[in-house]
Amino acid sequence: MHVGVQEARELLAALLPVPGAERVPLREARGRVLAVDLPALVSHPSATESALDGVAARAEDTDQATPGAPARLRVVGESRAGLAFAGRVGSGECVRIYTGAPMPPGADAICPVEQLAEDGPDHVLLQRPARREDVRHEGGDFRTGEVVLRSGVRLTPSRLALAAALGHPQVPVLRRVRVALLSTGDEVIEPGRPLHPGQVYDSNSAGLGAMLEDCGCEVLPLGHAPDRPEALAEVIAGVGGADVLLTSGGVSMGRYDFMRDLLVQQGRVAFWKVRMRPGGPALVGGWHGLPVVGLPGNPVSSLVVFHVIVRPVLTGQPLETLKFRAATPFRGLPDKTAFWRGVVRGGEVRDYGQQGSGVLRSLSEANALVIVPEGGQVEVGQEVEVALL
Repeated sequence: MHVGVQEARELLAALLPVPGAERVPLREARGRVLAVDLPALVSHPSATESALDGVAARAEDTDQATPGAPARLRVVGESRAGLAFAGRVGSGECVRIYTGAPMPPGADAICPVEQLAEDGPDHVLLQRPARREDVRHEGGDFRTGEVVLRSGVRLTPSRLALAAALGHPQVPVLRRVRVALLSTGDEVIEPGRPLHPGQVYDSNSAGLGAMLEDCGCEVLPLGHAPDRPEALAEVIAGVGGADVLLTSGGVSMGRYDFMRDLLVQQGRVAFWKVRMRPGGPALVGGWHGLPVVGLPGNPVSSLVVFHVIVRPVLTGQPLETLKFRAATPFRGLPDKTAFWRGVVRGGEVRDYGQQGSGVLRSLSEANALVIVPEGGQVEVGQEVEVALL
């Protein structure tokens, strides 16, 4: 069954189990996906406060202040974070105030310290009017009970800071998807061993493992299996505790592509082959209840398929694309969506040059995948859709 890129995503999403939720401390929640809406337990700011160091005063007492005719106010106290001024600011008075300190009753504006001049021990001269805009009002950021973080968002450092400000020491997150990772092929060996003619180092485990971790998954490394059906079946049968099995190699049309044959004969196949280049020979299926994603053995194809199809499903976030002007032409394919490697620079994108699926360094040196739809063609000067790498 041959499918398009979007249909491949949908079929994969339909096979993956929905992970349950767990509560974790904030320090352990980076990169996790929020399981439920998160409301504010407090308001922020918790009190009306100053955005500047300076003096808090009544705006009406300072409206006419200029460097040549400053407003003269009597200093009656100070307000600082953790220790608010206990009195009330009256006409002709002010309070020294610091960033984040509560506004004293009676004051409604701030004049920054840079615009002040001392006039004896108890008075200051304001060189310009105090401004109401420099007052942060209680709840101006969020109020108690307001839903601030929505279910499904990934907890970045800034969102973790926000969760802490909302008053949550722990957050409910989706349990990490557990992915068993397996490389196949008689020619594949571990880096560090002597490389004989016809052999290749296992780059897929390194690349795919890192991409899975970027998606917030828990990786269960299975190492490598040779091109023998019984060996593959034994490794897969021994997978325990995984939500999905991700393999590379053995899914094309060759005589020794046993991964595909094994699923066809003893498991199930939801689709085999995607109308895309690179990465056409990919499959999604199942093995006795375990969802299986089979990626091509070619590292370029494997990593591109993961980026375009698998990552959006695992993260729940669509493939993010931008529009750029084409500085070089990009050819289309009559029956496939092309994902050509490109280089984005200065608002335009150009062809990386070497588009062979065996050029692994291209994914390191290129910074974009240029998307040319089936039957399309991109000429110089046209806008083209680009997925940044």
